[in-house]
Amino acid sequence: MSTVLHPPGIRHGFPLTVAAWRDYDRDVCALPGMSLGDHELSRSIALESEHLWNLGARRVVLPHTIDLTRAATSTQRTAQHTVRSLSLVRDLTARAVLVEWRLRLDPGDEETWKLLSHLQPPQQVDGPQQADEQLLTWRHSHYLCKCLWRQGPGFIQIRDRRWGDLRRFTSDEAHYHRAIALLDYGTPAASVPPEVLADFTEEHLVLSVGEFVWWLPYRVKRWIQEAMAI
Repeated sequence: MSTVLHPPGIRHGFPLTVAAWRDYDRDVCALPGMSLGDHELSRSIALESEHLWNLGARRVVLPHTIDLTRAATSTQRTAQHTVRSLSLVRDLTARAVLVEWRLRLDPGDEETWKLLSHLQPPQQVDGPQQADEQLLTWRHSHYLCKCLWRQGPGFIQIRDRRWGDLRRFTSDEAHYHRAIALLDYGTPAASVPPEVLADFTEEHLVLSVGEFVWWLPYRVKRWIQEAMAI
């Protein structure tokens, strides 16, 4: 089976500090020896999420709010920080780690939460008038493997259930594979071939964060049932 080699993406100069525990349950996390302490994540998110998992982290708390408002993502630095944070939530969700995080959206933004609804639901959503309803729906409808991608010999397939039905996007074209490698941990929109980006945008597979675009599906690390059923 061939392997997609991912570039490092947005990685250096934007450390994230998180707290981690060995169990999902807060009461259990309060017991001696369950805390893994605070961790500053300065390497690529792919490496950091794997490292947290190998340490035994099963609950991770992001103390900062992930801010997707236009104002917050208007500068390159803040947009990069947001993309790194989202990548961490996505990669930990793929491992079925309990991620506690907060999300801020623009007032009137009724769509972004749907794009993110395959991720571990946040503790809080701020901004939209219907934020509480959005979060409640997100929590009630969330399950692992809701939007994922997988690679076979010579092809890539995305399986997306965020909209209530199963939508599949399959490609055996090398330029789509290269684009996913670029998008996986965030890349400037100008670096992706326009026709490929347009296809992924139409399929709701990328999220615009300031001048960057970021790959929404995760490459699943833990199956909830036999892979053939997914």
